[in-house]
Amino acid sequence: MRKKDKVSVIINILIFIFVTIATIFMFTGFKFMHGIEPVLESTKLGMLKFFTVQSNMFMGLVALLFALKKILKQKITRLDHILNLMSTTAVSLTFVVVFAYLGPISKGGISSMLQNSNLFFHLIVPVLSIINYILFEKVDKMTFKDSIYGIVPALLYSVYYITNIIIHMENGKVSPIYDWYWFIQNGVWTAFIVGPLLILITYIITLILLKLNKKFSIK
Repeated sequence: MRKKDKVSVIINILIFIFVTIATIFMFTGFKFMHGIEPVLESTKLGMLKFFTVQSNMFMGLVALLFALKKILKQKITRLDHILNLMSTTAVSLTFVVVFAYLGPISKGGISSMLQNSNLFFHLIVPVLSIINYILFEKVDKMTFKDSIYGIVPALLYSVYYITNIIIHMENGKVSPIYDWYWFIQNGVWTAFIVGPLLILITYIITLILLKLNKKFSIK
């Protein structure tokens, strides 16, 4: 096995382990950090409503797939590369939204977004995934047209998120209970701005990942 593949296997295994640990911690409500009130946390199946959790679990499964295929010396297919692009883009979007939007507007600041399980979900896993994708996963066979796959997770989640808000509206008002990312507190009409904007940001992230991969990935 080539050195870069060995490093990639290690990183992918770490990603899978960290996602598993963080998922168990959030599911059970286990906390190993105290002092700052955490936000965007839930327990048991309620945690699955967050894009953060969904994207990280997706990334964890793809990381495990890549690790096993490389250990067993199996061919990495085009579909595998597409799944890797989708999952890496998804956790990258999580990272960008947390540090550029949610952290700054949260009462406890960015620190409140990096408590307990979210330390892994919002920071460690996305950073490891981005590093691994850019440096250790050469995707020469991916074309510009394939970049459209990167928006799929965010697009599907946007439909679920907005639909869930609309069906739980009361007297024409958006409930903060269902708008947990505070995207549409100014009125449901803002969904027609926020939704496309997030998809555009996601697509830009996808293009950046592909561009950096082609430029910096170790041959």
